[in-house]
Amino acid sequence: MDHSTSLTQHIHASPEKVWSVISDIPGSAATLSGIDSVQMLSEGPYGEGTRWKETRTMMGKSETVEMWVAQADPPRSTTVKALQGGADYTSRFSLSERDGGTDLTLTFGADVVKPTALSKITMALFGKIGMSMTRKALAKDLAEIAAKAESL
Repeated sequence: MDHSTSLTQHIHASPEKVWSVISDIPGSAATLSGIDSVQMLSEGPYGEGTRWKETRTMMGKSETVEMWVAQADPPRSTTVKALQGGADYTSRFSLSERDGGTDLTLTFGADVVKPTALSKITMALFGKIGMSMTRKALAKDLAEIAAKAESL
Protein backbone atom coordinates (compact mmCIF):
# COMPACT_ATOMS: atom_id res chain seq x y z
CA MET A 1 0.00 0.00 0.00
CA ASP A 2 1.67 3.19 -1.16
CA HIS A 3 0.73 6.66 0.02
CA SER A 4 2.42 9.53 -1.72
CA THR A 5 1.91 13.22 -2.34
CA SER A 6 3.74 15.81 -4.39
CA LEU A 7 3.94 19.61 -4.04
CA THR A 8 5.78 22.26 -6.04
CA GLN A 9 6.91 25.68 -4.82
CA HIS A 10 8.32 28.35 -7.15
CA ILE A 11 11.30 30.04 -5.50
CA HIS A 12 12.82 33.33 -6.66
CA ALA A 13 16.38 32.04 -6.29
CA SER A 14 18.82 29.96 -8.35
CA PRO A 15 18.84 26.14 -8.07
CA GLU A 16 22.28 26.47 -6.42
CA LYS A 17 20.87 28.70 -3.65
CA VAL A 18 17.87 26.40 -3.14
CA TRP A 19 20.23 23.40 -3.06
CA SER A 20 22.39 25.11 -0.42
CA VAL A 21 19.29 25.40 1.82
CA ILE A 22 17.96 21.83 1.36
CA SER A 23 21.42 20.27 1.75
CA ASP A 24 22.19 22.22 4.95
CA ILE A 25 21.05 19.49 7.35
CA PRO A 26 22.74 20.97 10.47
CA GLY A 27 20.99 24.31 9.76
CA SER A 28 17.58 22.81 8.93
CA ALA A 29 16.21 23.21 12.47
CA ALA A 30 16.87 26.96 12.16
CA THR A 31 15.24 27.14 8.70
CA LEU A 32 12.22 24.86 9.26
CA SER A 33 9.87 25.65 12.14
CA GLY A 34 8.57 22.05 12.01
CA ILE A 35 11.95 20.65 13.09
CA ASP A 36 12.77 20.84 16.80
CA SER A 37 16.34 19.55 16.54
CA VAL A 38 18.87 17.78 14.34
CA GLN A 39 21.67 15.49 15.49
CA MET A 40 24.26 14.67 12.84
CA LEU A 41 25.35 11.00 12.77
CA SER A 42 27.88 11.33 9.95
CA GLU A 43 30.57 13.85 9.09
CA GLY A 44 31.51 15.62 5.91
CA PRO A 45 29.52 17.40 3.21
CA TYR A 46 25.97 16.49 2.19
CA GLY A 47 25.88 13.45 -0.09
CA GLU A 48 24.86 9.81 -0.38
CA GLY A 49 25.20 8.18 3.02
CA THR A 50 24.85 11.39 5.08
CA ARG A 51 22.89 10.36 8.22
CA TRP A 52 21.17 12.33 10.97
CA LYS A 53 18.40 12.18 13.56
CA GLU A 54 15.61 14.69 13.17
CA THR A 55 13.09 15.53 15.90
CA ARG A 56 9.71 16.96 14.95
CA THR A 57 6.53 17.51 16.90
CA MET A 58 3.46 16.15 15.11
CA MET A 59 0.00 16.22 16.71
CA GLY A 60 1.58 17.34 19.98
CA LYS A 61 3.91 14.34 20.04
CA SER A 62 7.68 14.65 19.70
CA GLU A 63 9.21 12.01 17.44
CA THR A 64 12.83 11.43 16.49
CA VAL A 65 13.54 9.67 13.20
CA GLU A 66 16.87 8.57 11.76
CA MET A 67 17.22 9.76 8.17
CA TRP A 68 19.79 9.32 5.44
CA VAL A 69 20.57 10.56 1.94
CA ALA A 70 19.89 7.76 -0.57
CA GLN A 71 20.67 9.82 -3.68
CA ALA A 72 22.19 13.24 -4.38
CA ASP A 73 22.64 14.97 -7.74
CA PRO A 74 23.46 18.62 -6.88
CA PRO A 75 21.79 20.99 -7.67
CA ARG A 76 19.09 18.92 -9.42
CA SER A 77 17.71 16.32 -7.04
CA THR A 78 18.12 14.44 -3.80
CA THR A 79 16.29 11.59 -2.10
CA VAL A 80 16.10 11.22 1.67
CA LYS A 81 14.89 8.01 3.34
CA ALA A 82 13.67 7.12 6.81
CA LEU A 83 12.35 3.92 8.39
CA GLN A 84 9.93 4.20 11.26
CA GLY A 85 7.23 2.07 12.78
CA GLY A 86 7.28 -0.48 9.95
CA ALA A 87 7.00 2.22 7.28
CA ASP A 88 9.60 3.22 4.69
CA TYR A 89 9.45 6.98 4.04
CA THR A 90 10.92 8.62 0.95
CA SER A 91 11.25 12.36 0.38
CA ARG A 92 12.47 13.37 -3.07
CA PHE A 93 13.40 16.97 -3.87
CA SER A 94 13.63 17.93 -7.56
CA LEU A 95 14.88 21.34 -8.63
CA SER A 96 14.30 22.82 -12.08
CA GLU A 97 15.11 26.29 -13.33
CA ARG A 98 12.10 28.33 -14.48
CA ASP A 99 11.52 32.04 -15.10
CA GLY A 100 14.81 33.08 -13.50
CA GLY A 101 14.00 31.10 -10.35
CA THR A 102 13.58 27.48 -9.30
CA ASP A 103 10.63 25.12 -9.13
CA LEU A 104 11.23 22.92 -6.10
CA THR A 105 9.09 19.77 -6.18
CA LEU A 106 8.86 17.63 -3.08
CA THR A 107 7.44 14.13 -3.49
CA PHE A 108 6.81 12.33 -0.22
CA GLY A 109 5.86 8.67 -0.04
CA ALA A 110 5.23 6.07 2.63
CA ASP A 111 5.35 2.31 2.06
CA VAL A 112 4.43 -0.17 4.75
CA VAL A 113 7.41 -2.52 4.88
CA LYS A 114 5.90 -5.36 6.89
CA PRO A 115 2.14 -4.85 6.66
CA THR A 116 0.27 -6.39 9.55
CA ALA A 117 -3.51 -6.60 9.69
CA LEU A 118 -3.45 -3.72 12.19
CA SER A 119 -1.13 -1.52 10.09
CA LYS A 120 -3.37 -2.03 7.03
CA ILE A 121 -6.43 -0.93 9.02
CA THR A 122 -4.51 2.00 10.52
CA MET A 123 -3.27 3.11 7.08
CA ALA A 124 -6.80 2.85 5.70
CA LEU A 125 -8.22 4.88 8.58
CA PHE A 126 -5.46 7.43 8.99
CA GLY A 127 -3.99 7.42 5.49
CA LYS A 128 -6.17 10.27 4.20
CA ILE A 129 -6.06 12.31 7.43
CA GLY A 130 -2.35 11.63 7.81
CA MET A 131 -1.66 12.62 4.21
CA SER A 132 -3.61 15.87 4.52
CA MET A 133 -1.63 16.73 7.68
CA THR A 134 1.57 15.66 5.94
CA ARG A 135 0.75 17.87 2.91
CA LYS A 136 0.23 20.88 5.22
CA ALA A 137 3.55 20.21 6.98
CA LEU A 138 5.37 19.74 3.63
CA ALA A 139 3.82 22.92 2.16
CA LYS A 140 5.06 24.83 5.22
CA ASP A 141 8.55 23.30 4.85
CA LEU A 142 8.64 24.34 1.16
CA ALA A 143 7.53 27.91 1.97
CA GLU A 144 10.24 28.17 4.64
CA ILE A 145 12.89 26.73 2.28
CA ALA A 146 11.79 29.35 -0.30
CA ALA A 147 12.00 32.22 2.22
CA LYS A 148 15.50 31.14 3.28
CA ALA A 149 16.79 30.66 -0.32
CA GLU A 150 15.32 34.02 -1.40
CA SER A 151 17.10 35.77 1.48
CA LEU A 152 20.57 34.41 0.52
